[in-house]
Amino acid sequence: MRYILKKTGALLLTLLLVSLLAFLAFQITPGDPTTKILGSDYTPERAEALREQLGLNGNVLLRYVRWLTGFLTGDMGMSYSYMMDVSDVMHGKLAVTAALSVLSWILVTAVSIPLGIALARYNGGPFDRIGVAVNQVFMAIPPFFIGILFTYLFGLVLHWFVPGRYIPLRQDFWGCIGYLIFPALAISIPKAAKTTKLLRSSILTEMKKDYVRTAYSRGNSRWMVIRSHVLRNALLPVVTYVAMSLADIVAGSIIVEQVFVVPGLGRLLISSIANRDFPVALAIVVIIAFVVVFMNYLADIVTQYIDPRVRLS
Repeated sequence: MRYILKKTGALLLTLLLVSLLAFLAFQITPGDPTTKILGSDYTPERAEALREQLGLNGNVLLRYVRWLTGFLTGDMGMSYSYMMDVSDVMHGKLAVTAALSVLSWILVTAVSIPLGIALARYNGGPFDRIGVAVNQVFMAIPPFFIGILFTYLFGLVLHWFVPGRYIPLRQDFWGCIGYLIFPALAISIPKAAKTTKLLRSSILTEMKKDYVRTAYSRGNSRWMVIRSHVLRNALLPVVTYVAMSLADIVAGSIIVEQVFVVPGLGRLLISSIANRDFPVALAIVVIIAFVVVFMNYLADIVTQYIDPRVRLS
C-alpha cells in the first residue's frame, strides 16, 4: 500500500507540473489570438475588450489556477477558432485517436510476443539470424516514414484504401478499421520490433541461469524449458514495456494521423497550434500527458504485483 501511495503521489505531482509547464509555454508562445479572431475588424480597443472577455489579462498563475479548476470540473475553456467549448471541438476526435492507439497496441502485442519467443527458441539458427536482421531494420524506421510508404504502396499503387478518405466509426465499423489498420501498422511496426528484441534477449538471459540447467537435467526439451520455466520470468520486463508502449503509441499517433489524414487529436493539435487556438492545444497536450504518465504508473503497479522485489528496491 505504501508503494502504491508513493507512486500515486508522484503521478499527481507529475501531472500538475506538466499542466503548469504546458500552460506557461502557451502563454509565451508568439502570436496574439485576438488578432486572428478579429481579423479585419481588429482595433486595439476591440482587442483589449476581447482579451478581457477571454480571460487573457491578469496574473498568469491566477489564470492557471482558474483554468485548472475548470479543467478538473469538465470546463476546458472556449476555442478561439471555433468560438465553442473545447470539449465540443474535441468531440469524436478523442474516440478516433483512442481506436487507433488501441489497435496499434494490439498489433504490437500480437506480433512481438510470439515472434520474440520463436527467435529465442531457434537462437543461432537461420530463422533467428534473418529475424534479428529484419528486426533491426524495422527498429530504425520511424513511423511517419512507414506511413508515407504505406500511403504510396497500398493507397496509390494497390488502391487498398483511398488516402485522406477516412470512414467514421459510426458509419461503417469495418470500413473504419480497414482504414485505421494502415496507420496502426505504421505506428506498431517499430514498437513491435523493439518489443521482440527485448523478449528475445530476456529469454536468452534466463536460459543461462541455474534453474534452467536443472530443468534440462530432468529431460525437458528446449521448448518445454522455455514454455514451462523461462517464459514467466522473461515476460516480466516485457509486460512492463508493453504497458508503457501504449503511452508511446498515443504520442506517436500525432504525426501518423497527419500522414494518413486521420481526424483525431493529433491533427487537431497541429491545426490548433498553427491557428494559435491555445485552449484546444493545451487540453490535448494535458490529455496526452495524462495517458503517458498514467500508463507508466500502471506499469509500475503491475510490475510490483508480479515481482514483489520491486517494492523492496
